[in-house]
Amino acid sequence: MKIVIIIPAYNEAALISKTLDSLLAQTFSAEKIVIVDDGSTDDTPKVVASYAAKNNSIQLVQKKSEAAHLPGSKVVQAFNYGLAHLDIDYDLLCKFDADLIFPENYLETVVEAFQHNEKLGMYGGFCYVDQNGSWKLENLTNKDHIRGALKCYRKACFKAISGLKTAMGWDTLDELLAQYHGWEVQTNESLQVKHLKPTGHTYSAKAKHKQGEAFYGMRYGLLLTVIASAKLAFRKKSFTLFKDYLTGYFKAQKKHLPFLVTQEEGAFIRKLRWSKIKQKLF
Repeated sequence: MKIVIIIPAYNEAALISKTLDSLLAQTFSAEKIVIVDDGSTDDTPKVVASYAAKNNSIQLVQKKSEAAHLPGSKVVQAFNYGLAHLDIDYDLLCKFDADLIFPENYLETVVEAFQHNEKLGMYGGFCYVDQNGSWKLENLTNKDHIRGALKCYRKACFKAISGLKTAMGWDTLDELLAQYHGWEVQTNESLQVKHLKPTGHTYSAKAKHKQGEAFYGMRYGLLLTVIASAKLAFRKKSFTLFKDYLTGYFKAQKKHLPFLVTQEEGAFIRKLRWSKIKQKLF
């Protein structure tokens, strides 16, 4: 199976070499690694260009972009820009972050999983962060969720969900839509990836209401939004975030912002969410 990797990068000069080194050292090689420099003001493009000069599999694509890091829209726009510049076909498409160190068997394990299960649409490992010299699970989501930092899609699944939405919550919505279209989503706890920067540390003040806006866009409804907001705020140990998420939801509702899914997809999403809540309770 042919794997293509797209990595959006903004001011990652200090870390992206570690990511590229770990990908080049894989026991299964990617056909192409596209790094989208998203308007960096540091030496990110220079670092990537030095790798591209030595490795035919690496491609640098440069995109002009505003500096503000709004979760969802900025990274997906960069990803889509890289996808538009892709000049080869693929079986598996990966969206990775530029601050990760992958175990050397990561891609090989991913390929084997897709080969053994034709219904598998999405697959990924887990992010670990350095806590006082020890690598600990970055425990922000359920273990059946693939983090946005290390997504891998079967081509047919990616096409079925019509690609990635340029909105906060894209990395939850893609999984929900994959299941709506009959695809399976799986994680592998043995695939432990080092995440060199904590999630959300670069988000601007404008981003604080985006999560609630995403819950509205996915047609969660108020009760599911309250539950999801409380859970996420608890994981991040911030009651302020809970208020921000609900404020974002109500603002989106008041403005009648466009939904990210159809009514039918929304009904499926709510049913799926409630069934998982019931599984945990009973």
